[in-house]
Amino acid sequence: MDASKTAVFVNAELLPFYVGRRVRTVMQVVRSDGVAVIGKSPDEKQMVVKGSAPPAPLTSFVEVIGIVNSDKSIRAETWTNFGDAIDMFSYCKLCQLANGEFKHLFL
Repeated sequence: MDASKTAVFVNAELLPFYVGRRVRTVMQVVRSDGVAVIGKSPDEKQMVVKGSAPPAPLTSFVEVIGIVNSDKSIRAETWTNFGDAIDMFSYCKLCQLANGEFKHLFL
């Protein structure tokens, strides 16, 4: 497996720990202005994703894989529509597990 392509599961609170690294998260889209997508992170905090949005219209929830900028935003590399409903509480718990005691299971 190519470890350089791995992306750590994060929420907004964890972004400062991963500046310059590849991460993955799910966010609820609040608005998009063509330059950035503003959304709500799994931990209920505001999250900003910069870069071009996917060609298809965004659904209510999207997964983003990208690099964390120094301003705690994400520069998107990949967007995946996740539909109009997702259990954000469980995704937030997944982020906590992936960055805590069970970190070794998530490479």
